[in-house]
Amino acid sequence: MKIVVCIKRVPSTETNVKIAGDGKSLDPAGVEYIISPFDEIALEEALRIKEKIAPPSAEQAGSPAPISPSGGGEVTVLTFGPADSAITLRAGLAMGADKAVLLKDDLANQRDSFAVASALAGALKEINPDIIFFGKQAVDDDNSQIGAMVAYLLNLPFINLTVNLTVKLELNEPKVTAQREVEGGHEILEVNLPAVFTAQKGLNEPRYPSLKGIMAAKKKPLEEKTFTLTNNSLETIKMEYPPSRPAGRIVGKGVESIPELVRLLKEEAQVI
Repeated sequence: MKIVVCIKRVPSTETNVKIAGDGKSLDPAGVEYIISPFDEIALEEALRIKEKIAPPSAEQAGSPAPISPSGGGEVTVLTFGPADSAITLRAGLAMGADKAVLLKDDLANQRDSFAVASALAGALKEINPDIIFFGKQAVDDDNSQIGAMVAYLLNLPFINLTVNLTVKLELNEPKVTAQREVEGGHEILEVNLPAVFTAQKGLNEPRYPSLKGIMAAKKKPLEEKTFTLTNNSLETIKMEYPPSRPAGRIVGKGVESIPELVRLLKEEAQVI
């Protein structure tokens, strides 16, 4: 079984990001980049599926056959980004992925969602995976669009906001039962593979790369493909910081200040 996890290189959520001089992008100086947290959840789920369908080891001779008709699984991490994204892919390999593919584009951060989805869909057609995972959104732009767009471009079933997932591979008919978040509750769906899923918080708790995994990642294959897109429907015109909060104000002390406080909340703050 082939599983591909599409990951994105994003600034660490603890990094104090700054707007670059062009006013349209982020200043990369001093920024620490990580795998987007929801993509980490997706990768962890892929690794757990792989471990469940792994063929028995020599020590397990005589044990029941693996449930996978192919006798095992392979996890590939795929990203579209600048050359430095190779470091992020190595982090995915250190977690346990088997191989990595980088669609290299130095202008990746200026591409819109559909352009990125088109690039990923083209690479996924070549890999022809059984399961495609995304995080539900990247924590830098929060667009929440790529997974759905890729599923559309590949004409594959799509389940969003997955919080529980069970793979069934009996009788060479691979299916997945997935539980996803909906307004006010959960919905349980069954889908034939191949299919696309996005991971939501609660699906699992991602593992930390072990020292052995970090060392092994250096030897695992990482394929780089130069990829240049010309179709871009959106353009960033301007980035700016949110307005500064006004200073606080003391309206009085004791119960005598309540009428004035209520008036200000109603007329100035307009929260009541």
